[in-house]
Amino acid sequence: MVIEEKGRVSGGKLDPQIEYVLAVVAAANEGEGKLLAETAVSEVRSAPDPIDPFSIEKVEVGHVQELSISAEEGHTIPIRVYHPGGADMKSVLVFFHGGCWVFCDLDSHDAICRYLCRQADCIVVSVDYRLAPDHKFPAGVEDAYAATQWVFEHVQELGGDRKRIAVGGDSAGGNLAAVVSLMARDRGEFPLALQLLIYPITNIAEFENESYKAFHTAYFLEQEMMEWAGNHYINNEADRRHPYISPLLAPDLRGLPAAFVLSAEFDILRDEGEVYARRLAEAGNQVRAIRYNGMVHAFVAMAGAVDLGKIALDDCALALKRM
Repeated sequence: MVIEEKGRVSGGKLDPQIEYVLAVVAAANEGEGKLLAETAVSEVRSAPDPIDPFSIEKVEVGHVQELSISAEEGHTIPIRVYHPGGADMKSVLVFFHGGCWVFCDLDSHDAICRYLCRQADCIVVSVDYRLAPDHKFPAGVEDAYAATQWVFEHVQELGGDRKRIAVGGDSAGGNLAAVVSLMARDRGEFPLALQLLIYPITNIAEFENESYKAFHTAYFLEQEMMEWAGNHYINNEADRRHPYISPLLAPDLRGLPAAFVLSAEFDILRDEGEVYARRLAEAGNQVRAIRYNGMVHAFVAMAGAVDLGKIALDDCALALKRM
């Protein structure tokens, strides 16, 4: 398959808007000498998000509802439902936020969910899955799956179309969307129409590909963070190769939903995301993949200051409209 390319600059150069954001982030972090491995999870979670000032503006949608799902394990899963308004049956996106399985929440991705809801004219169900290390694998995965199953079973009450349910997310959320797609196929309990994978994590068993070697530091998401997050998420080293943690290592990718895969040129996760897209296509699935040149990880979350981030969100909305 051919991976499309988009960008304001030619390949091999950082976009000037990204250079500005990285400079601001670097200045904010100047003087912090503490190693991530020595930093408590609570400190990471409570720290100000350095890219929050660059987030896209929060737009109004028809209505927003806070709900809780009862899980089989006895806990509840908070969800936030965004509805664009209108009486016609809508497509539905079950959205999983990024944050390396360890941090972020419904609020951190509120602006993105609102934008996709309005721009794609679809219902967005954002899932507040359990985080590591408080709840290690497979807690977050099971929450993501349970929430998606709940949406399938209650989709008419939400005003959605059962035949047009997508899963999606960014980074660790993209990982969960890919994994839920695998689980839905394996368990056969409900069908999905689309997996929207925004610079997804697909393999934590190794950090040796070309994008890791080239961009392991100084390009926002660093290898140190991925190693730290992976160590918090897994129970043991064998977990790293589990297909529901590293879907790139799944032996069989046949029979999965259509996929839209986004990657960023200067992102350590670029290669594993693009290889996953190619493997999906080789297995006979419908796939569209775009590399956004000059971009770094999380550029979609910078869409308020980075033009290509907004373009990527519009590409996601179009994929949802066409579902």
